Amino acid sequence: MTLISSTSKPIIGMIHLGALPGTPYYGADGDYEAIRAKAIQDALALAEGGAHAGLIQNRGDRVFRNQRADPMVVAAMTDITRAVADAVGDTLAIGVQVLRNDLKASLAIAKLCGGVFLRCGILAGVTYTVSGMVAGDPYDVLSYRRQIDGQQIQLIAEIKSMHFDNDQPLARLAQDAAFVGADGVGIAHPDLETALDWVRQIKAAVPDMPVIIGGYTNADNIARYLELADGAIVGGAFEDKGRGGAVSVEKVRAFMENVPRG
Repeated sequence: MTLISSTSKPIIGMIHLGALPGTPYYGADGDYEAIRAKAIQDALALAEGGAHAGLIQNRGDRVFRNQRADPMVVAAMTDITRAVADAVGDTLAIGVQVLRNDLKASLAIAKLCGGVFLRCGILAGVTYTVSGMVAGDPYDVLSYRRQIDGQQIQLIAEIKSMHFDNDQPLARLAQDAAFVGADGVGIAHPDLETALDWVRQIKAAVPDMPVIIGGYTNADNIARYLELADGAIVGGAFEDKGRGGAVSVEKVRAFMENVPRG
């Protein structure tokens, strides 16, 4: 399955996990079985509401190892991703993001569990996070993707968002992502016009690069975004009681009604 392209305009719903075993806040969001069950229900709600994909992310951990995730986190996310994939079948494409930036673990989970894309917090370049400075290592990541025969797993490289930011010009960041082999780039800004200007800058620098909006979309503004952008990752607009809440079928449907078709 090819999810990210300059023509498909996928809507990717977040499947936010609660704090996982082995992390400091585990237990705050219920026990592991409850976290797993919620992930399955969120995925089914995304599929029923008409979203194209679901991105499984361990946001609820809140604090993360700088680069390589704890083995317990990787084990839990593998188990949950497999359960989600089994539940939704071919009705929802699956993506993986192991925070802070364990792209090799994300690739392994996707490969084993039928995932088709990753959201890469840092694929190329360097950014500051609350976990410290995090540097991309595209050689290591792309070599590992080939090693596990996972070339079909697409990579969305964040270049200007809540996951990645530095002082390089946006055009340069997009070109760097394209050079190392990203299948798309992710951006996010709370001001719609600023975000649209960023899309224009990226398209001018790398015309064939799909641009995915990684935040701040809602049912009222998504049509504007998709006039220029090539898809969106949606969290809070789909969830009851704010980010991390249960995905609402009704909210997904209302959002998807405003997504241009064809």
